[in-house]
Amino acid sequence: MAFRIWKRLLLSGRACRRGGPALRWKRCRHWSAGKSLDPEVRAFLEENTEVTSSGHLTPEIRLRLLTPRCRFWREKPDLWPYGDPFWAIYWPGGQALSRYILDNPCVVKGRSVLDLGSGCGATAIAAAMSGASQVLANDIDPIAGMAMVLNCELNHLNPFPITIKNIINSEAGNWDLIVLGDMFYDEQLADGLHRWLRKCIRIHQTEVLIGDPGRHQFLSHSIHNDLHKVIEYSLPEYTRQENNGLTSSVVWSYQPSNGLESC
Repeated sequence: MAFRIWKRLLLSGRACRRGGPALRWKRCRHWSAGKSLDPEVRAFLEENTEVTSSGHLTPEIRLRLLTPRCRFWREKPDLWPYGDPFWAIYWPGGQALSRYILDNPCVVKGRSVLDLGSGCGATAIAAAMSGASQVLANDIDPIAGMAMVLNCELNHLNPFPITIKNIINSEAGNWDLIVLGDMFYDEQLADGLHRWLRKCIRIHQTEVLIGDPGRHQFLSHSIHNDLHKVIEYSLPEYTRQENNGLTSSVVWSYQPSNGLESC
């Protein structure tokens, strides 16, 4: 299957972003809740993704994803007209974070939450559903931003703000909680995350939760020495099959001395 090529690249840490045709708002760096979607891109995404809530840890959340019933599951990757659609997979680290937030709403209730590398937006959606006072989703792919708006609609939520830029190494934002899943697939990116998250914690006492199913790049990185396991989830069979047999996913706290308790 053609789409498995994309997934293998990301799982092995060799992923890169391909360019696509220019969009009218390609240079936009912030997506406001009231902004309308490009109708052509909306139509393309609705036609080439499937709405699903099964096979994942969070059946409460409906998402537009690429599934075996979608055309581009088998088409040549070069025929996909935009950047690689990593947002169209509900990755296991994000599943674990979303499940944890839904089961423990006190983790986000009344707090400001940044979902870093948001992808399909599931964890940001879980935070909004669980009573976060402010949610910002971040992803460098503008098509992911559009997909998140569609996914908010599916879950009867007003779209939260979405920023489409690389905020790692920027000034540390004053967030109560930063969540990030499946981001440690590249050593250089992991190093940058390690430094930036440290800065956020040092300046603003931000809490950080990381979701990861145990990829080598994550387990072997020095950040792992600073983590505390919060909870581990067994992955559904569908997710195991689509992630090279990974069987579980873990939520980690980056502040081991202030580990989060279930509530």
